[in-house]
Amino acid sequence: MLHFSPCTDSTNRSRSMAVRTRLTWMQEKNLQTYFGGKQLTLLYKASVHEFSAHDLFKRCYDQGPIVVVIYKEHYVVGAYMKTSCKKEEKIPIVLFALEENTISECKISSYVPTELFYDYNGRRNDLEFHINMRKQVMTLNLDTSEKLRLPHMQASPFQECEVFRCEDLLDRRTLEGINELHKSLLSAVNTYKPHKNLVPQVRILLLGPTRAGKSSFFNSVKSVFRGHVTHQALVGSEATGVSDTYRTYSIKDTVDGNFLPFILCDTMGLHERGKGLCVDDIAYILKGHISDRYQFNSMKPITPSHCNYIRYPLLKDRIHCAAFVLDVNSVKYISHEMIAKIKEIRRQLIKCGMPHVVLLTHVDSMQLITKGDLTDIYRCIPVKHELEAVHKKLGFALSDMLVVSNYTSEWELDPIKDVLILSALRHMLWISDDFLEDLTAQGNKNLVV
Repeated sequence: MLHFSPCTDSTNRSRSMAVRTRLTWMQEKNLQTYFGGKQLTLLYKASVHEFSAHDLFKRCYDQGPIVVVIYKEHYVVGAYMKTSCKKEEKIPIVLFALEENTISECKISSYVPTELFYDYNGRRNDLEFHINMRKQVMTLNLDTSEKLRLPHMQASPFQECEVFRCEDLLDRRTLEGINELHKSLLSAVNTYKPHKNLVPQVRILLLGPTRAGKSSFFNSVKSVFRGHVTHQALVGSEATGVSDTYRTYSIKDTVDGNFLPFILCDTMGLHERGKGLCVDDIAYILKGHISDRYQFNSMKPITPSHCNYIRYPLLKDRIHCAAFVLDVNSVKYISHEMIAKIKEIRRQLIKCGMPHVVLLTHVDSMQLITKGDLTDIYRCIPVKHELEAVHKKLGFALSDMLVVSNYTSEWELDPIKDVLILSALRHMLWISDDFLEDLTAQGNKNLVV
């Protein structure tokens, strides 16, 4: 699975198995979004580093903007310090309360942070908010408590304190790692050779409901290799799809002008009933009997008597890998009829020994998913839930599910999207090789290029 950033865990967890935030994924995402799409990197955890203001500031001074999170039994209360903590300098502070998915905030006066977090017994009575770290008690004055919609907290005990550095989701180091992986994946695909050079190009068949993103995936792949966004394959929003034509797309390398070692085969969309790709045509596609630009007829499957029927296909004409393309946001709404149709097609693929994967598109439009999440998308809780849903409804193995974000309305390329697209493509090339290797292992007599 994709894991390409040198520092992509959403809180980094200090790279220590013992130091993990107590925030839930949802709480963390809400805070990240609330503070402008930031990454929270854990610097200090009281139960690990000691309940001590001295230790807290030792780890958090001069670290840039920080978020202090206090855990009480039923509430999460915190302080956001917008500028870096420096000794004896007053800084602006915003208090917040997080209850379930609701955040309330309250701006307070500027303070020197050591006035608010301390270890000694004495304290000033005019503070709006203060914490005795040694005693593990927090106090909010009445006005501040009301603004945060919390009960008045006079010397109220708390269980844990964590401090996070609050920084941009995509820092320079992360972007450098993305760019390096981008170059590596481009090179890997460009230099790929099908198993024992049995075919000049492997063929990848794209299957799925209309509007799932099949044509957009081809456009996105071509865009990556062209170096700019292109829209060769027609894409639309009509419920019935925009094409009833079988298309086979090759892409030229812009450096040497040679064709890249794969062909993407786009089909008519699947429908629950009536219109759409005829399931009986799929076996003919897999075996290479259907030619480019064949016009599908959902009511009349192709037969050997058809004028465009390829009677004696070669290995290079056959499909070597299939991908079911699904909109990740539509998985929960997929109908029983569509589930049955996909399962029927999958049985055909298994019968033919055809390797296949699921390609989940539109991941960038999922709720709470940010651009930074795309660098480690398989760890995101909403994505994990959708993968589990596909596994439960359709029976695909989790390891056979790939996540991408297609180019649909963008004008410029994005290296993060490119890496997701290239990673999915590389995986499909690998399993195409597995198919070719199985054929040679079986001593297949039809291995003719």
